[in-house]
Parts: sequence; structure tokens; C-alpha cells
Amino acid sequence: MRLADTATASLADRLQRFPTVCVVTPNGAVDYRQAGLYTQAVTHVLLHGIGSGSASWLRQLEAAELSGHARVLAWEAPGYGRSSPVTPLQPTAGDYAGRLWSWLDSLGIRHPVTLVGHSLGALMATRAAVQRPDQVAKLVLFAPAQGYARASPEDRAEKLNARLENLRTLGPQGMAQKRGAAMLSPQADPAWVAYVQSVMAQVHPDGYTQACHLLSMGDLLTDLAKVSCPVAVASGLADSITPAAGCQQVAAAARVPWTDLGDAGHACALDAPERVNALLGLIGQTTPKAVA
Repeated sequence: MRLADTATASLADRLQRFPTVCVVTPNGAVDYRQAGLYTQAVTHVLLHGIGSGSASWLRQLEAAELSGHARVLAWEAPGYGRSSPVTPLQPTAGDYAGRLWSWLDSLGIRHPVTLVGHSLGALMATRAAVQRPDQVAKLVLFAPAQGYARASPEDRAEKLNARLENLRTLGPQGMAQKRGAAMLSPQADPAWVAYVQSVMAQVHPDGYTQACHLLSMGDLLTDLAKVSCPVAVASGLADSITPAAGCQQVAAAARVPWTDLGDAGHACALDAPERVNALLGLIGQTTPKAVA
């Protein structure tokens, strides 16, 4: 990872404590990071968003390492890192969920876990909870993307084409420079902004393109209605990408309170780690406030 200044380089050093591991499954390779006591069962599985990667869960990996009671896995979604892309050029949430279960099966994980999805990862996590309800103890959605299946065909095409045009004209590094700061709150430390940009700049164009099609046709609310496990939904007030009103709509659809993460931006796992870790049952001192 290329990071500019010494403050940000220290974040790269922190990330190096959790190197990626690649496992080959019957449905393709999956790249992931892990933390916690390897002698105990996996407790949490973390799925990142569209412009991100497993590195976006750095502060949860660190918390698991310190907690003594958690073991966390954070994947690189299909088409990200060294993970093989899914087969369809225009995949659905089910394609990603199928890869998730193939990965966990290959690791011998068949007990219930807390399944955590951020942004686009919420679509993947929710479909996975529908596919194998007995293996999900709890579903936690941070800043969830609902997908655009319910939008008009014209609006859906416009949003898809805008993302793909940005990718074509800017490339991953250009998108990172343009959009990275918007992932965090306005008061975020510049070192964290640079970190987010560095993670976003490593996105693979083909994997990102497939993820854009998933977002275009995703329907989180329909899948959420089929989920039988406990659900939590949380986001920050400084999130301009999935604003609080939309996240509150997701919580209402799940019939649970929306959890306010304070003045956190879209990348809330980095921007509000104490609150996020407390909600996940990892180390942390601040208890998030649930809003009915």
C-alpha cells in the first residue's frame, strides 16, 4: 500500500499486522484478513462496500485482536484484491452470497456468526442471511445501500452509467482522489482520508464494474423482509452517501431501531470505531444510542 506521509504510513504499518490470506474454494479464490484467537470459533464476518476492501475494517480487526473473545474475518469481495470475480458479468446479490458461503465452507465454518455488511456489503450480507438462516446469529448493517431495483429504469440506468463513466474517465486512483474525502466526516484526520483514498485506489475496474451492476439491480428491502435472525442497522449523521433518512427506512423495514453513530461519515467503521465496535460486541467504551 502506497501512503504519502509518516502519519498515514503508521496506518499502513498497523494494517500489516493483518496480512491477507487467499483460500481457493470450489467457486473461486477468496482473499481475506483475520484477527483474534485462532483457537476459537469465528464470531464475526465483515463485508466491505463498493469502493473499499478488507482494509476498511482495520479498527475492527484491531479490536478483535485485543478483545480476547472475538475472532473476525474480513473478506475482499469477489473481483477485489486476489478474490476471483463472480461468473456473471451482471451479477446479483445471490452470486456474492453464494461465494461467501463457499468461502466459509472451505474454512470449515458452519456455526452461526454475526454477519456484518457495510454499504454495498449490506446487500451481500442480507442475501447470505436469506440463503442460510441457520448460519447467521445476527445481521448488522452499517450505512446500508438499498440498491436501485425499485427506481425507474431511467433513473437506474442514469446512476449506473454515471458510476461506470467515472471509472472510465478517472480510473481507481482518480475516483479515490475525487471521492475519498466524502467517505469520512468533515472533521476527519487527514491521515485517515489518505488511508481511505489509498484503499479505494486499489479497486480493480472489472470487480468494481460487476459491483456497480449489483448495486443497480439490488433490492435490500425485499431481501430484508425474508431475514429471520436479529438485525441491527446503524449509520452516522455526516454520511452523505447513504444519508440517515434512507438508513432509518432500512431499520423500519427490519422492524428495529436505527442506531445513531453520531457525527460519522459513510466509512463509519473507521470514523466511529468505538461506537461500531460496541455495537458489534468488540472492544469499545461508547455505547451507541438507538433511535426508535
